[in-house]
Amino acid sequence: MSFSAPSLDARATTVHVTEDELRVELADGRTVTAPLVWFPRLLGADDAQRANWELLGDGEGIHWPDIDEDLSVAGLLRGTPAPGGGAV
Repeated sequence: MSFSAPSLDARATTVHVTEDELRVELADGRTVTAPLVWFPRLLGADDAQRANWELLGDGEGIHWPDIDEDLSVAGLLRGTPAPGGGAV
């Protein structure tokens, strides 16, 4: 007997960055939240730089051109901090 994983739509649709967290809403209705300390470039960015994001591909990633930061939705779902990102 074989099993297949449910098809989940792990594509970002909306991104919110606050003083202390990154929140990404996905096309399948899930929301992924991570501490901003995991992403040093975002942590050091100002509000305007944090708000200037764009989706990569069909939402598989997020890019902040002002600070040259790229994050993948897959990495966010794994709970993986960016290189140099600290623990909470």
